[in-house]
Amino acid sequence: MKITANLDEIYKVVELLPEQGVVILQGNLASGKTTFVKALAKFHGITEDVTSPTFSVMQSYEDRIFHYDIYQNGIDALLANGLFENLLEDGLHLVEWGDERLENLLKKYELKYTKIIIKTIENAREYEVVCA
Repeated sequence: MKITANLDEIYKVVELLPEQGVVILQGNLASGKTTFVKALAKFHGITEDVTSPTFSVMQSYEDRIFHYDIYQNGIDALLANGLFENLLEDGLHLVEWGDERLENLLKKYELKYTKIIIKTIENAREYEVVCA
């Protein structure tokens, strides 16, 4: 399913996502992956500041939303830091820059996931939501 939305309409996409599980966020640099996570956290009543975990690899918000950024080292960052196992735990796990390697690992462990592909279109974004 593809949805075109500006920042005020991003909740159209957020409402489609599960309460728990893994969500892979894909898109070019500055396409709005972290902005999407901020909107999702706000939608779920998270009041703390949501920032990109580029250097820390993972941020946790109220122990129910987990935000990963694997831009620098890919899936190896999750594996090296023992964070892949976190994806098996309860909560909503949002992974920026998840790729085919991550998808293959999730499939290997029979973990369902949702993938959101974000594309920039002038002053809006196109969100392609793919359930696997």
